[in-house]
Amino acid sequence: MENPSSSPPFPPVLDLDNLKAIKTLGKGAMGTVFLVHDTVFDPTARSPFALKVVQRSKHDADRRARWEIGVLSRLSPSDSSLQHPFLPRLLGRLETPEFIAWAVPYCPGSDLNVLRYRQNDRVFSPAVIRFYLAEILCALDHLHSHGVVYRDLKPENVLIQQSGHVTLTDFDLSRNLKKKQLSEILTDDKKDQNSLPPEIPVRRKCRRNFIRWMPVAPDNKYNKALKKAKSARVSPVNRRKLSFSNGERSNSFVGTEEYVSPEVVRGDGHEFAVDWWALGILTYEMLYGTTPFKGKNRKETFRNVLAKEPEFMGQRNDLTDLIGRLLQKDPQRRLGYRRGACEIKEHAFFKGVRWDLLTDVLRPPFIPPRDDCDLMSEKVTPGRIDIREYFESLKAPTSMPPSPLPSPDHRRNVSFAEY
Repeated sequence: MENPSSSPPFPPVLDLDNLKAIKTLGKGAMGTVFLVHDTVFDPTARSPFALKVVQRSKHDADRRARWEIGVLSRLSPSDSSLQHPFLPRLLGRLETPEFIAWAVPYCPGSDLNVLRYRQNDRVFSPAVIRFYLAEILCALDHLHSHGVVYRDLKPENVLIQQSGHVTLTDFDLSRNLKKKQLSEILTDDKKDQNSLPPEIPVRRKCRRNFIRWMPVAPDNKYNKALKKAKSARVSPVNRRKLSFSNGERSNSFVGTEEYVSPEVVRGDGHEFAVDWWALGILTYEMLYGTTPFKGKNRKETFRNVLAKEPEFMGQRNDLTDLIGRLLQKDPQRRLGYRRGACEIKEHAFFKGVRWDLLTDVLRPPFIPPRDDCDLMSEKVTPGRIDIREYFESLKAPTSMPPSPLPSPDHRRNVSFAEY
């Protein structure tokens, strides 16, 4: 729906000359993310936001940047009250001869990978996993309802908002696919109704008002471990030229190698089920602290993805059953293939979850400390980094110190109620 001519453009057009960076939040192959404020409308930096800046001189930068902005525009209704709670809202965009940039809300809780490494045992409890998975599942469901397959789910792309709820980020690897028709779903149901393995009976205890304490690791161990985790990550793998056009399946080879699905490795073409595979890998990593198919090198990792079954410790339960069903190598047998997120929500692991009340959970597993990220705090000082000068300084690295790792400070003994 187009805005009336009397209304301001959406998303708003930003002026790079008015934006000053408070600090850099991250840097990747695609661009650099800054925490910025508008010196005209917010001179005291009381409401900073994240700005992703892409240099147009980089190969394929224009196309990928414009694609991500387009996806964010589709996910950002003009009425902000209709915004999905677990997906970012496009706050504004800008273009100059040198840069393309766009603004989204700042998430001060860092990402799920950082949060996991802050735990003493580097893993989450099943109750915490259930909370985060439920919100990620809702976000993916909304994406798929718009005909968008994400294709880049991993802990680093799951950010923690100031409220403690999640939001997904980085949509440059996503693409449009045609949604399944009801006739296709019914055909798949008839074809595969007897193909899935039987449910594993598990005795479940009824828990009410469950409180989970989340101890965290000492800061020095956390910093060391986090560096190792980041170095183990790889940039998106590209074997063919990216295509963003509509289609029923995609043949692009994209993703992070430990999260790439078997059909992507085989080059068979893929569709929405690749996101459910990645959800299974993510769940496994949250439970065990490592991904299930990681090898000594990329070739061994891909061989494991194609041939190896995930290994589980201890007695099988609802959580491991969910992971096993998400990590079915045949996408047509994978949980979620026929009816999407609805099918996954019906799994026993999510029994009792009030899906309509997720946003009402006031005490998520982790809430960013107010003294570190309160946007109304006097500690948030106006930025002095000129974005143009920052990129110029990259030609002389000694003129600017490297950005520090995210602060390991956090609130201890944060609890949340079972929902």
